[in-house]
Amino acid sequence: MDLLGTLAPLRRGQGDPANRVDLDGTFWRACATPSGDGTLALRVRGATVEATAWGPGATWLLESVPALLGGAAEQPALDLSRQPLLAEVARRSPGIRLCATGLVMDELVPTILEQRVTGTQAHRAWRQLLRRYGRRAPGPHPDLWVPPSAGALLDVPTWAWHRFDVDHSRSRTVRAAATVARRLEECVAMPLADAVARLRHVPGVGEWTAAETAQRAFGHPDAISVGDFHLADVIVHFFTGRARGTDEEMVELLEPWRGQRQRVVRLILRSGVGKPKFGPRYAPLDMRAM
Repeated sequence: MDLLGTLAPLRRGQGDPANRVDLDGTFWRACATPSGDGTLALRVRGATVEATAWGPGATWLLESVPALLGGAAEQPALDLSRQPLLAEVARRSPGIRLCATGLVMDELVPTILEQRVTGTQAHRAWRQLLRRYGRRAPGPHPDLWVPPSAGALLDVPTWAWHRFDVDHSRSRTVRAAATVARRLEECVAMPLADAVARLRHVPGVGEWTAAETAQRAFGHPDAISVGDFHLADVIVHFFTGRARGTDEEMVELLEPWRGQRQRVVRLILRSGVGKPKFGPRYAPLDMRAM
């Protein structure tokens, strides 16, 4: 079990207040479960994963650990026989699985904040949002925060979003999601296709946002992030050696693994192969200065 590799997609930057990693490799997670706020600590002990939880949501969190670690269902074997490099990555990363948190809003809101901006901007906004409108997490960790409830998100004033460097389009999408948060949480028990379709009913939630949320909340094995700023370049470069690619080329290259394409994407991202860099870095627009 590669604990940190499996849970890595949940962390929104190094300073994520809701998902932290200690120097000893313990993964801490704070969230609002259906039973209340809870904190979960996961650590590897030999061949097992040890889980400890605190707060009203402790029992729910402990019961969700198998799904969180990608063990709720057996994963079919991937045929990588025609891709020696990919097969080697899979051989070196046997413990990588697709996590499934079972909590939609906790994954949807930070994903919305990542729309059309740099990771640095989005992660900063997420930190500020949690520390201003979230709640201190139960348990012993000194700096862990539970993400804001739907009601708290609806109470965030326009000027606060501006201070968080979040434009009107993204804040409006967060509000739209918070308005139907209960219906969105029901997606966890729905067939994957229906769950993704319901996510996309929220104004401002498109294909990329729905896929990124489905990957984390449901452990969707086939959701690929079409429209991502970097992903198509990385996938095309991995398979062809070309520096740049399109979403259409990415989808075509991943077609042999339809049904399990997100698992292949995770392996490629795990490989360390990145797209070549050219020219000056992008200078993001700071909403707070306007």
